[in-house]
Amino acid sequence: MAGWQKRFDWDMMKINPRADYHVQDWGVELEYSYKEFEKHRKVLFPVQTIDDWKKIEPLPLSAPSLAEHLVVVSELRKRFGKDLPILMTVFTPLAIAARLVPEETLLRDHLRENPAKVRPALEAITETFVRFVRELRVAGADGIFFATTSWASANMITWEEYMLFGVPYDLQVIKSTGDDALNLFHICGSRNFLRQLSTIDYHSQIYNWDSSDPTNSPIDTVAPLLARRGILGGIDHRGWLIHSGAEEIRLHMPGVLDKLPRNTIIGPGCAIAPETSYENLQAVKDSL
Repeated sequence: MAGWQKRFDWDMMKINPRADYHVQDWGVELEYSYKEFEKHRKVLFPVQTIDDWKKIEPLPLSAPSLAEHLVVVSELRKRFGKDLPILMTVFTPLAIAARLVPEETLLRDHLRENPAKVRPALEAITETFVRFVRELRVAGADGIFFATTSWASANMITWEEYMLFGVPYDLQVIKSTGDDALNLFHICGSRNFLRQLSTIDYHSQIYNWDSSDPTNSPIDTVAPLLARRGILGGIDHRGWLIHSGAEEIRLHMPGVLDKLPRNTIIGPGCAIAPETSYENLQAVKDSL
């Protein structure tokens, strides 16, 4: 992360941890990949049946993976001083719960079958990350990059279900950052619930989603809903950013910028592919 920031001098640092730091202390085990573009593989899951949710209890902040990432935030703050906004990546409680099972759809099935057996686990996850997020601020984070992963989407559940199993727990975590936090709310995936979520106070100054996905709202159509907030987007991270050449991007960028409202921070709609060339990223930056 330090090398990435020193090379490009981004306006903020969104810390990109391994995604499963959220769940390793609950017993998820990984087989680590040593290939540059291949993800780690999860090989052990603590929740296999609906009765296994009772095993998920609140974690102490001394739990190894959580403690490790608090050190990461502290070290990055020391390296970059107080002027660079640093946001730590934190998933929503529902998204964290989904990483405890072999398939995400199993959590959805359990919620529909017997939500009373899953709710205590969601509460334990929420309690853990409320405390973790408070400690992130102590470690030096200015706020969090709060990601829904695939859950705030009609591809996974209904809006009514997200209102029941997502929103109440989300708000506890995001509001625990404090009144002075700089938070970025990332509504991930296609067919997302951005419009519905924009009507709820998610304690976030910046909203981010994949506006290049044809099933999601384009920035210009949703901008009036977010007029008093910042929007991060404009870069088609799965399209021209990765597949075009650097010179093509320099020629393309003026047309992109002309279509964006003034409260837009230029960035991708989700994590960029690691195969994306540094030359292309530099071309975007040069075009600004």
